[in-house]
Amino acid sequence: MSPFLRKVLYLYSLAYPPIPRFCAPGHDPLYSSTNPSQRSRGPRKEGDISSVFASLSGSMTPPPRFADIKSKLIHNREAAIQASWSRLLKALRSEIDHISSTGSDIIPSMEFSEIKNHSRVLPFASALKKRGAAIIRGVVEQEVALSWKEEIRSYIKANPTTKAFPADIPAVFELYWSPGQMKARAHPNMLETQRFLLSFWHAKEPSAAIDINYTVSYADRLRIRQPGDAGFALGAHVDGGSVERWEPEGYGIGDPYASIFAGQFEEFDPWECSTRINVESDLYDGAGACSMFRMFQGWLSMSGTGPGEGTLLVNPLFSLATSYFLLRPFFSAINPDPSKNGYLEEQNWQLDTIQTPLLQGASLGCTQELTDALHPHLELSKTMIHVPRVNPGDYVAWHCDSLHAVDKIHKGTGDSSVLYIPACPLTETNVRYLVRQRAAFLEGTPGPDFPGGVGERAHVGRMSQSDVHAAGGIEGLRAMGLEQWNIDGAKTEWETSFLREMNRCLDLPT
Repeated sequence: MSPFLRKVLYLYSLAYPPIPRFCAPGHDPLYSSTNPSQRSRGPRKEGDISSVFASLSGSMTPPPRFADIKSKLIHNREAAIQASWSRLLKALRSEIDHISSTGSDIIPSMEFSEIKNHSRVLPFASALKKRGAAIIRGVVEQEVALSWKEEIRSYIKANPTTKAFPADIPAVFELYWSPGQMKARAHPNMLETQRFLLSFWHAKEPSAAIDINYTVSYADRLRIRQPGDAGFALGAHVDGGSVERWEPEGYGIGDPYASIFAGQFEEFDPWECSTRINVESDLYDGAGACSMFRMFQGWLSMSGTGPGEGTLLVNPLFSLATSYFLLRPFFSAINPDPSKNGYLEEQNWQLDTIQTPLLQGASLGCTQELTDALHPHLELSKTMIHVPRVNPGDYVAWHCDSLHAVDKIHKGTGDSSVLYIPACPLTETNVRYLVRQRAAFLEGTPGPDFPGGVGERAHVGRMSQSDVHAAGGIEGLRAMGLEQWNIDGAKTEWETSFLREMNRCLDLPT
């Protein structure tokens, strides 16, 4: 659809609020079977978490056509982008000094019991929006989180065919439907925490087909990392696709990064969601690439873990880092020797007159990786900082654009264990995924985004629908797509129509 037609339809929607028709191609004039986010997908090939990383799996770099994609992105904007790049490098220097001197204390945190306390939420919100990561402490009691870990260990012991990475010293397990995971996703406090975090997003288009008052569950893996482990060492990276961020059929569908590519990185709003609703973040069916809109990635801790003890690192440069890695492929150093004085200075970097296919750290079907060599101005050794110490039951969340990594070596004395649980809003794309995930849950196979195979189909002790209800009640079932959303609870006529159509997507008996 052309930008002009989108604008006309948007203005029309303001005058005549639409009755959403998101899931019925025969009735929806906006539906397009060519929209990548609506195309059907088959089962993924088998693999593990290493499949997501080109540095671990040996995936190829982008094909030659990306030179043309890059050229079109900056056409007639070259001067603005060169000037924007110079301003960006200056802004990075100032922030890097602050981050390196502050350390982990720069990451905000608050108690779960205070998320409805307005006086506490305001400063927390300000820090979260600037840094892109936060900790909600005490989402569940420590004893509860520890009991889930023991249930998972028993589940693994009872099912020795469970796959994991690395194979010799397992840390990340190819499990999605174990008792501990399912109970955590369905827990009322977990759902409330997710809704709290979703509330920090906003939509510039009033009729945007998204509702942040409702969260849907995304079944991800878990980690139980043992002391001394150096195999599960993920460097700085960003999930949610890689090359798709530059492609017109990827993030170009909604253009959330339009201001960055226009040479106005200061106007980029990472918390605006209407431009991301129909984004296609998985054009190449990567084994483990995410096709769902996760506003936040996150994990719930099942251990007491501090910096250096096999935990998470994040980059509080946040939106500046996003602007940088998106613009980096268009620039080259005049003097390419990083050991020379002035290597990082603005005057040593110029916009390439002829663009190449190179997208530093990005490759088809994998995540976006960042390194000191490819992204020198981020000074990752200074800006990738550990999250503060966490206890069992604490929830760590980071924005979907945030750079993050994992300790190269687990130097602690106890296990570093987490349940990966992101925060996902109610959208058509997410509900379509939820329907496929629901089928995988009922069959015991991995979720649609993850490496395929028989999974847990024959696992002893795998959770059932009745177990989900026992753990989280009706809301836990709704988050898993096992129960319809409550239309009677809608606050507006638009929300009523939207929920009705999302229920139609679920295709559950009424």
